Amino acid sequence: MRRWIIIILLILFIANTVYGTSGFAITLGEATDANSAWKDSIMNYFKSHTDKDVKSATTKIITAAEVNSISKNVTGKTYSSDQVVSCAMVDLGYDQGIKIIVDKNKIKVVTAKMYANALKSSGIENGYVVVSSPVESSGEAALAGVLKSYEIAVGANIPEEAKKAAIEELYAETQIVNQTGQDPDKIAELFEKVKNETQAKNLQDAAQIKIIVLNIAASMNINLTDQQAQQIANAVANSQKAQSSLTEFKTQLQNVTKEMFQAGDIWTQIMNYLQWIVDYIKQLIYGQK
Repeated sequence: MRRWIIIILLILFIANTVYGTSGFAITLGEATDANSAWKDSIMNYFKSHTDKDVKSATTKIITAAEVNSISKNVTGKTYSSDQVVSCAMVDLGYDQGIKIIVDKNKIKVVTAKMYANALKSSGIENGYVVVSSPVESSGEAALAGVLKSYEIAVGANIPEEAKKAAIEELYAETQIVNQTGQDPDKIAELFEKVKNETQAKNLQDAAQIKIIVLNIAASMNINLTDQQAQQIANAVANSQKAQSSLTEFKTQLQNVTKEMFQAGDIWTQIMNYLQWIVDYIKQLIYGQK
């Protein structure tokens, strides 16, 4: 009997190692990490949105310096340490494209669809993403954490050009939302349609893209100023130009995602084997009575 117990414990140890290896990451804003109550609330929120052990995730603290290094030259905004509160969780063990959960009670401007657009600009179209904050936040700075979570989960860096394009796109979306008063998801849909047509035509010239912006906006009954249309066109053009730098990251993302699915299959096999052992031990015990 002792031998079987040792075997079961060994299998559980191996299973835990396989199940928690890669593809699962959490980033915490440095202000959140410094506040134990905030940190606990965020980890509990993440725990309620995954069937995995959040303690097994690779965790990274996102500092104001990291956020500013990406955003200051794009948005002109800079953040102090106590302003970096947004947090993100990324799990590559999701096999149905990309699913993004945004804590709407705390993230007040950026929507799931807006994050999806920005991530696509970084070559990311799969994975399970959860974004939250311990206090109300616009959600713009959270993108830096989401991108870092992907880098940790994938084990490869996203090129700076692509990061800046993603930040620029998200910032443009939030500005257009604020200026037009349109529903955020409607503006996100506008960006998505423009990007799809731009990619289909393989365009990088902002002047050509601007024509697409105006045509699609008109079809959606969205009134844009010339300046707003140009801002969207510039953001999409920069996103297009960044795509060529993403080949290596996309390949690594695909490889890690595949490994996660295989790990899931191994876990299923291990659980089936454990069930067989339990059944076998029950038979032994029952046979001894």
